[in-house]
Amino acid sequence: MDLNRPALPLQNKATRNRKGLGAATAVAAALLLTACGGGAAPQGAEQAAAADPASGANASGSVNICGVKDASGIYKGTAEAFTKANGKVTAKYTEIGATTDEARTQIVQRLEGKSTECDLFITDVIWTSEFASQGWLLDQTKLVEANKDRLIPSTVETTKYQDKYWGSPFFTNAGLIYYQKDKVAKPESWQQLYAEAAKAPGNGFVYQGKQYEGLTVNFLEMLYSAGGEVLNEQGDVKIDSKETRDVLNFMSDGLKNGSADRAVLTYNEDPARLAYESGDFGYQRNWPHVYRLLNATPLASSFAVAPLPAWEGGKASGVLGGWNLAISAHSTNQAGAVAFIDFATTPDWQKHVAMDYSQAPVNEAAYSDAAVLQKMPFATELLASVKGAKPRPISPVYPQISQAIYKNVYAVLSGTATTEEAVQKMAEEITTAKASF
Repeated sequence: MDLNRPALPLQNKATRNRKGLGAATAVAAALLLTACGGGAAPQGAEQAAAADPASGANASGSVNICGVKDASGIYKGTAEAFTKANGKVTAKYTEIGATTDEARTQIVQRLEGKSTECDLFITDVIWTSEFASQGWLLDQTKLVEANKDRLIPSTVETTKYQDKYWGSPFFTNAGLIYYQKDKVAKPESWQQLYAEAAKAPGNGFVYQGKQYEGLTVNFLEMLYSAGGEVLNEQGDVKIDSKETRDVLNFMSDGLKNGSADRAVLTYNEDPARLAYESGDFGYQRNWPHVYRLLNATPLASSFAVAPLPAWEGGKASGVLGGWNLAISAHSTNQAGAVAFIDFATTPDWQKHVAMDYSQAPVNEAAYSDAAVLQKMPFATELLASVKGAKPRPISPVYPQISQAIYKNVYAVLSGTATTEEAVQKMAEEITTAKASF
């Protein structure tokens, strides 16, 4: 998941899912006209075909998995391992975008054009509702139910839309707290962390406070822990709440009293990590991949890792990241796709997800495996964060919802809006976004 990109601006229903495809693309242009009233509406989730869990056993032929650039090698590595283990199905991985945004654009173009090139797509967890609502994916409810006993429940929720499952979790992600053992205590609550951070100049807290998706995630980690929500189970907007005001005031006060340096307002993941590596801070909120990078610095022996803390009086709660496996509605080898998913989510392969590629498994047993713990000593803390994490708001217009959140949270933190102004505007913009679908 790439949090380094802005969310899409508010758009109407006719243009929302075509952003980035380009006016010169004939297929996209034709479909845009259709969506504007020139033809039938796209097939919706309620009409989608379902994947057959039993079909994988008799699969043969070839299966093509498509997605973002394979920086860690996990996608090609899994395809090669599956091909070797299966014997009847040959899998290959095709990169169709250098960045998450580029990959999403390419995936949307293929799905709208009913391309049969890709049987499976590697999908960001925040794309589920958008893709499922358009009827672009196979319903994987029966397949997920068959494999559910080996999957962490919170990761399964990222594949859910309208009470059905539209993908299978492949690997996940959740935030962690890195802290300097010689300066500060392991955080048990956000209030304790901020108090410790304000005690001395070298104790401060760094996080992702730039105006982008990462700020949405940082804010929601506290909001969820405080008992707040953006949308309820019925999809009603619930962001205008006491919990939202409490969290915004808390974050704003933290910048004023020195718990966090105001430079965090310019930080995404890498600048936050680099600031922490300077040794001038006590706490850092970041993702699991930072562990390996910190071990290559002078801080290697002085830092520890903890799950995200709880809000006082509440429960710890993270925000899930990660990637899922979605079967294209236009796949010509659905059975092969099912076989690949069965392999990729097995407890054995999920150990390799951690050991070989430093990614967070979706199988709980992997976190206590001795070989995994040797390569990933913080696996216990990571599992606690993953199990306590929740998905971001489930909606086909999630990018617009996220923009409404991070834009208004940033306004409070930067001092350009009061908490009350930001909460009201946030609620109005999320309501407008939902009405556009």
